[in-house]
Amino acid sequence: MLGDRLSKRMKHLSRWARRRGIACFRLYDRDIPDHPIVIDWYGGEDPDEGGDAVVWFHQRTRDETEQATRDYQASTCTTIRERLRLPSDRLFVKRRARQRDEGGGRAQYQKLDSRRVLRVVPEHGARFEVNLSDYLDVGLFLDQRPNRLAVRDRAEGRRVLNLFAYTGSFSVQARLGGASRTTTVDLSRTYLDWYRRNLGLNGLDLDEHHRAVQADCLDWLEQGPEPGEAYDLVVCDPPTFSNSKRMRSDSFAIERDHAHLLDRVARFVAPGGEVLFSTNARGFDLPPQAVPSGFGCREITHRSVPEDFRNRTIHRCWRLAEGWTPRARPAPSERTGGT
Repeated sequence: MLGDRLSKRMKHLSRWARRRGIACFRLYDRDIPDHPIVIDWYGGEDPDEGGDAVVWFHQRTRDETEQATRDYQASTCTTIRERLRLPSDRLFVKRRARQRDEGGGRAQYQKLDSRRVLRVVPEHGARFEVNLSDYLDVGLFLDQRPNRLAVRDRAEGRRVLNLFAYTGSFSVQARLGGASRTTTVDLSRTYLDWYRRNLGLNGLDLDEHHRAVQADCLDWLEQGPEPGEAYDLVVCDPPTFSNSKRMRSDSFAIERDHAHLLDRVARFVAPGGEVLFSTNARGFDLPPQAVPSGFGCREITHRSVPEDFRNRTIHRCWRLAEGWTPRARPAPSERTGGT
């Protein structure tokens, strides 16, 4: 059943992807209950060179021993390679067990290997580097593809702030869409360096109008905007939870702290600006009272999840549109409030 499903999905999605100018897509998303796995396909710029598959194994309750788990995973990998006609070095196997490390950080960002199997993949005219081997995730979240395209389509002449930026793919698309200024904020120097490589792949670089900031986003937001600093479009896709030792904040949980987070983000929004707010927290809903004063809000999840994702709630997404009189910048004593 798994093999037949993969063959049918690959035949359909490879054609679908070419029509849309993309080469990476979700091939299989726990479609069959007995096979709780996720498979993403990463094609390159030359279709004749084939592609790579990454499979994430989720725990099966029916496997009672470690040996049963190993046998199942080995058999499944054989099926994947045969049906996708992949040599063994083009199938990358990962396992999802928990989303936090022992310190509460985002486990998907922790390094697992050092092989640096890198590929350059196209997406709607942009080019991105993915690392297929070294991390739980590869550097490009495929479920955010429609949102990246929306940012590109809305970016011309606008000032864009990208928070919790990871490898900066939203910023790259904003630049390609003609953004006049971009600020890209992430805690990790590794991922900001990755962002700079993504810029280079698209003939871009950092300059006085387009900057990268290495900072804890929560702490950076607490400081408030500098005089005259305002953005027409803010992208905010925070972690579900974090208490990383590198963060100055004690901890962050989207379920608990979303209202405070959005209130801080609102101070950076220019009159008439907007916020694209997204989260992959299971069961999360944005209550009306959490929307900052003066903002309208509309959920856009129905069009932000791409067609290749069977899981239509892989994330939740809202557009917050501003129609307010900007608040005065708070005094430093007011910028230290807790969550």
